Amino acid sequence: MTPDTPAAAAASAAQTCLHGLDVSSFTDSDGVITTTMNDLPGYRVVHVLGAVYGLTVQSRNWAASMGMVLKSIAGGELPMFTTMLYRARNESVGRMVGECLHKGGNAIIALRFDTSDLGGFLQVCAYGTACVVEKLE
Repeated sequence: MTPDTPAAAAASAAQTCLHGLDVSSFTDSDGVITTTMNDLPGYRVVHVLGAVYGLTVQSRNWAASMGMVLKSIAGGELPMFTTMLYRARNESVGRMVGECLHKGGNAIIALRFDTSDLGGFLQVCAYGTACVVEKLE
């Protein structure tokens, strides 16, 4: 990929915006396959276990929030809030995966996120359908 392609430019912009932030995406799924798709190519759904979800509510540091208000006037990314949202999503996915494992599942399909502001608190919900899948031969 050359630096002048749209994909390279987008990747470079993402790195620039998020440089130095702890914004890694959730990766420790204990073997549970997670997908936003409604099916799982290469696998067969053996049993649907039902809806699973994970919730987290995060509070904002009021002093940092005041600084972010000032920064928002000038425009641009608010790194503290970006980091908080990544962490909240990762926490909610981790809880959802735990619920899937508790039900005996090994996959979650149709994964979605819902976020809302609860009077100054950030609420994130990850939800999907827990399944037992097996690899097609």
